[in-house]
Parts: sequence; C-alpha cells; structure tokens
Amino acid sequence: MQMQEEARKAGSATRLTACDCCIQVIIRTPTQHALIMQITRRLEFDAGHRIPSHTSQCRHLHGHRYAIEITLSGEIITTDGISEQGMIMDYSEVKRIAKEQLVDAWDHAFLVYRNDKAVLDFLNSLPNHKTVVLEVPPTAENLAMLAFKLLDSAYRHSYGNNLQLERVRIYETPNNWADCLRNSS
Repeated sequence: MQMQEEARKAGSATRLTACDCCIQVIIRTPTQHALIMQITRRLEFDAGHRIPSHTSQCRHLHGHRYAIEITLSGEIITTDGISEQGMIMDYSEVKRIAKEQLVDAWDHAFLVYRNDKAVLDFLNSLPNHKTVVLEVPPTAENLAMLAFKLLDSAYRHSYGNNLQLERVRIYETPNNWADCLRNSS
C-alpha cells in the first residue's frame, strides 16, 4: 500500500493485484508532456526620443542605446541533412528579419509621437533627417508593443514548425525594460 500511495503522490498510475502468495504493483509513469522550446535573439540600436507630457527628465530630447530581445517558440526541426536540423530557427534568420522589419528603420532615428508638434516640426525642418513618426508616445512599453505588432507576422510559421513570436523585450537602459508578451488565452 505504501508503494501505491507513493506512486499516486508522484502522479503515476498504479494497479495493485493480490493473490495468495504475493502482491504485485505495476507503476505506470505519466505520459510525456509536450515540450515547449523557445529561443531568444538580442539586437541593439541607437535612437533618440522624448516623452512630451512627462513631468521629469524624459520630456527633454535625449537618446538611448536600446536593446531588443526577440523570443520565439516552435518545434525543433528534425529533418535530416538540412542546416536548421536541431533548431527552431537559425539565429541569423531571426536577426535578418528583425533588421528588415524594425531595427534598420529605428537605428539612428528619432522616434517621435505624431502629436508632439513642436519636435515633429523641428525634425521636418532638417534635411534628410531620419525620423520615425509613431502613433503613440515612444515609451519603452509602447516601443515593445509596436515591435511585437511589426514582427509577429514576419516570424509566424516561417519555418513550417509552428514558429511564433512569444515576447519582445525592449531595454531602454541596462536597468529598465518593457516586455510585450503573447496573450495565451
């Protein structure tokens, strides 16, 4: 009985049979659960911004060395003989897509809220200035949300292994970041 109780506590299925000479206990371990595999690629870029309605230092024009971490989930590719065997996605492809869809546009740009008229007018007066106009103030939270929305469809199922974007983390500084996560419900 003690062995049956220990197996029950461990989540195993048990069967107890008895005859005149012995007691037989068969323990079945739980079925193996599907594993979720995730990978993360980090890229960095420099950009300027300001938060126009902020009551402290962030209302001033300034810049950051941003970092973006892109976390993807998917099934490990098991096809023999291909370069991605054993991977969810090649990290160089994660980087390529992130650069094409987002990083190259935001790197060395000024990220400005469309309703920040004073700064937008100033930036528009500069010839050939790299300006990215956003629908929301360029807080770390909003940048993470925008990045997630821009990147989500670019990664979805691109390797045929149920690949999907799970998280975008934007570091505004080494000590401050915002995460945008896929809603699992």
